[in-house]
Amino acid sequence: MTRTLVREVASKTGEIITVRGWLHKKRLLGGLNFITLRDRSGLVQTLIDDKDELEKLRGLQTGTVLALTGTVVSDERAPGGAELHDVKVEVEVPVTEEPPIEIDKPISHKSEHLDTLFEYRVLNIRNLQEQKIFKIRADLTRYIRDFLNDNEFIEIDTPKLLAEPTEGGAEVFKLDYFGKTATLAQSPQFFKQIMVGAFERVYEIGHSYRAEPSATTRHLTELTMLDIEMGFVKDHDEVLDMVGDMTQYTLRRVYDEHAADLKSLNAPELKLAEDGKVPRFTIAQIHDMYTKATKTDTTQEKDLIPDEERWISDYARKQLGTDLVFAVRFPIEAGKFYHKLDVEDRTVLWGDLLFRGLEISTAPLRENNYEKMVEQMKNAGLDVEHEGFKYYLQAFKFGLPQHGGCGFGIDRLVQKTIGLANVKEATLFPRDINRLTP
Repeated sequence: MTRTLVREVASKTGEIITVRGWLHKKRLLGGLNFITLRDRSGLVQTLIDDKDELEKLRGLQTGTVLALTGTVVSDERAPGGAELHDVKVEVEVPVTEEPPIEIDKPISHKSEHLDTLFEYRVLNIRNLQEQKIFKIRADLTRYIRDFLNDNEFIEIDTPKLLAEPTEGGAEVFKLDYFGKTATLAQSPQFFKQIMVGAFERVYEIGHSYRAEPSATTRHLTELTMLDIEMGFVKDHDEVLDMVGDMTQYTLRRVYDEHAADLKSLNAPELKLAEDGKVPRFTIAQIHDMYTKATKTDTTQEKDLIPDEERWISDYARKQLGTDLVFAVRFPIEAGKFYHKLDVEDRTVLWGDLLFRGLEISTAPLRENNYEKMVEQMKNAGLDVEHEGFKYYLQAFKFGLPQHGGCGFGIDRLVQKTIGLANVKEATLFPRDINRLTP
């Protein structure tokens, strides 16, 4: 018999159908024996009153793969409003070992239980509530793609094995590459700028690698990043507007299309500015505001400290009615070699997008002049003759328009959208300084 998905069961009242999936739960109550089956679309309850059919399930544990054939009967008390009666059981893949966790029970996300969460990820991802996190994550990336495709961005796919670290520094993973030293990409920075010379607007959603010895709630060693780059921009504001509009579009859509799931996950209420604009404060302004409000002097810091990110985000939510805020105009000392510098103002044309107290994106304007780029690379201590920079500089030598873009943390976006305490909870199989499996 043709397989019926669980979500279709209620529409087939009175019909004999076959559902296939995993044994999710057994409730044996003497004369009434209920078996709950799970497939990709949800749960269905089945009533088995034939002793011979019930005997087929003796000693079998959750996770057993079953095909159940029976008559659909409406019942408001059952999941989905219907259940199967007069059920015939076919065991396709038996599971006899008792699983170490109960997937039909709530999965703890308390900080002291995170090791257990990830140790049994293979099983706990079968929990329907846990699955909601990753269904939301999948759609968040789909909404981002929809927005960028509608705005004429081309999706690209760039190498993750590089001859030189993109952003310099020691926080890279090095490996032997047939006798040469290679590094895992910290970002697709070089490639997305190169591709501006072909397509003007490009983006990539892919993995990046950071050898940061950080064991915090906000860091991963393997992370999923959205990178965009757009050419022929008038100024930095145009870049910030694009990143802000994309983020608001994505959040509005996920809160609309996943309202019930977000509510069940206790996600915070979404607040966005009525005028559709993301407010902007300079780093200097935030330092001054924070120092006055908290009596903690941060005016000499070149970046925001984590508590400042939380403070300005809380201010934006309470005073301006938005969960998003830009921190812009970093001091020139914070700039990287590919950033556009405002030498007179002693700042970098760079903006960080903060979402509910956490930086989720950096969005600078890039230097596009070949001679200035070479100068800034040398000032940063980089060897411009190195093979790893040859083709990057080639793009500038043969013409790149004024451009800018962003690196955008997908893991952090998911974390803060749902209201999870740790970025690792928003990642299927997180990698950090302590975990390389599963």
